[in-house]
Amino acid sequence: MPDLTLDAGLSALGLDLPATARQSLLDYITLIGKWNQVHNLTAIREPAKMVTHHLLDSLAVLQRIDAPEQRLLDVGSGAGLPGIPLAIARPQWAVTVLDSNHKKGVFLQQAVAALGLRNVQVVVERVEAFRPAAGFDIVISRAFSDLAEFAELAKHLRAPGGALLAMKGVYPYEEVLQLSPELGTVEVSRLTVPGVDAERHLVRIGEA
Repeated sequence: MPDLTLDAGLSALGLDLPATARQSLLDYITLIGKWNQVHNLTAIREPAKMVTHHLLDSLAVLQRIDAPEQRLLDVGSGAGLPGIPLAIARPQWAVTVLDSNHKKGVFLQQAVAALGLRNVQVVVERVEAFRPAAGFDIVISRAFSDLAEFAELAKHLRAPGGALLAMKGVYPYEEVLQLSPELGTVEVSRLTVPGVDAERHLVRIGEA
């Protein structure tokens, strides 16, 4: 059952979420499953695999970025990953999910409404054209593009003292080498994702 997989995974990550948050996470993947039948939001269709490869994979970044309050922007959010799981797990954070695809934007708006996520804003816009009134503490991407392109397109959205974070699979040696030193300091951390038998890394680009 997906709920048992989720409980075990959250325990392995050291995340003690209330029952309401756990149910919202399960409701979220149920919603993805329904929309997948028509809109092909994600390639993964099995509920148990959605738990490990979408929910737990997204929440694993809390091993590196947890803080009492954050303004977080999820660039190229797609089906809302990692932004929506993070918003559910950390309701005190202000999360913006950004995607240029209109159909995905409609899904994101529906998901936010259905799950009652008052801490999430949906923006349908290209990242380079998005000009919010204030920057973000965290600008994160998951399978959006290579590091250099992501950093160049999103650097204007990073608040002073903030960071660009890119979720990657294997250690991205070549992509790190292509980053301009002017972007800031680069740290690469390995993440452990319960139920995912593959490498996961988080690249953090801080201020110069």
